Amino acid sequence: MVGNRYPANFDVLHLDDARPLVVVADGMGAGEGSRVAGRTAVDVFVETAGPDPRALRAAVAQAQRRLADAGRRLGELTGCTLTAFVGDDHDAWLVQIGDSRTYRLRDGQLELLTVDHTAAWLGAVNGWYPFDSARAHADRYRLMRYVGHPDQPEPDVLNVTLRPGDVYLLCTDGLAEQVPYGRIAEVLTRDRDAAGTLLADSLRAGGNDNATGAVIVVH
Repeated sequence: MVGNRYPANFDVLHLDDARPLVVVADGMGAGEGSRVAGRTAVDVFVETAGPDPRALRAAVAQAQRRLADAGRRLGELTGCTLTAFVGDDHDAWLVQIGDSRTYRLRDGQLELLTVDHTAAWLGAVNGWYPFDSARAHADRYRLMRYVGHPDQPEPDVLNVTLRPGDVYLLCTDGLAEQVPYGRIAEVLTRDRDAAGTLLADSLRAGGNDNATGAVIVVH
């Protein structure tokens, strides 16, 4: 969903028809580098991601190399976040780099399973400043890890069990930062079009950023 801050939405969402694979990427900024980064990172990940941690990290590493090449060609910031759900019969791998997120609703309890790779997250955890301060707000945009980073950092890779009734939400910060935690839990609990409702909520909250989200229900 296009918010009110940018003229276009360079978020990229991939829902795979052949396997339980969902990927969300959020381009950094509003230029050509943002558009190229999200599209390239998702395409590379989908083409190369395998079913184990080594293969998943290798897929992100390949995306890092491709974005480094694209950044040199474009001469501008070419980076994005990437969050993925790679499922199997009984479990799933979550891949996270940047500040898009994965939530899980299980037995009525909503949990944030991923960590934001931002200076603001470190500040909140370590008590450097109040979470609602101007410094915290500014540090939300200081990403410590992302695809396209010059140091080519690795992603977090987390294994989770899958239980019938589990609901997973993958989303960009445009949704996570604008829709309250309690509201996300409420919508995932009762709404059959949870993704659409949450995106509409992000726009009603001000639409300060583009927003993308996908919901996975385990049967």
